[in-house]
Amino acid sequence: MEIIRVRDELHMITLEFGAAYLWRDEHGLTLVDTGIAGSADAVEQGIRATGQEPAALRRIVLTHHHEDHTGSAAVLARRHCAQVVAHRLDAPVIRREQPAAPPVLSPFEQQLWDGLPPIPPAEPCRVHREVEDGDVLDIGGGAVVLHVPGHTDGSIALHLPGPGVLFTGDTVANVQGRTMPGVFNTDPARALASFHRLAALPVETVVFGHGDPIARDASAALRAAAEQHAQV
Repeated sequence: MEIIRVRDELHMITLEFGAAYLWRDEHGLTLVDTGIAGSADAVEQGIRATGQEPAALRRIVLTHHHEDHTGSAAVLARRHCAQVVAHRLDAPVIRREQPAAPPVLSPFEQQLWDGLPPIPPAEPCRVHREVEDGDVLDIGGGAVVLHVPGHTDGSIALHLPGPGVLFTGDTVANVQGRTMPGVFNTDPARALASFHRLAALPVETVVFGHGDPIARDASAALRAAAEQHAQV
């Protein structure tokens, strides 16, 4: 577990697999994604490393239903009475009421997929608030929920226009200095359209489901990536 300060109010908690993001403001703490099952103690350790207490955790936003993002949500929500937020279309999978749709893999993605370590199943998690495109959460002066389907049917991003921050989930990745569309999508064409939607936003800071944050002038990196990945 490692803590990366992205901004004064935003920290990345790197986990055994993936990452979680902690946002702090006058309303308390918001966690965006939770890592795989078994990550709750590491997330709490990460929160304390930022100088905050896990008891101040008010909300957990899940960008999509994949188990490397939702794995520890139920435990953390239960421990700290935190509200869990997810898109309406992914909520039934998070609650384990319906199965997840499989990804459509290119040959390159199949090689990556075959090399992934096994991920433990996530505990079913109650979703307290099911959101839609355009809903606003009281995070950072107003966080706009953006429905960005394609990675999963109910993938979301969070755009905070005031501070100029974007949480992309797995719609965008930033790996080894390269900003690109995310992989392992259930609908690659929709995922690419969602990627272009996010790349058009005016933002200063972007954080990703996988890869290094971009703390400054993030719009330029997103626009450059969009130019290399044209929509079909």
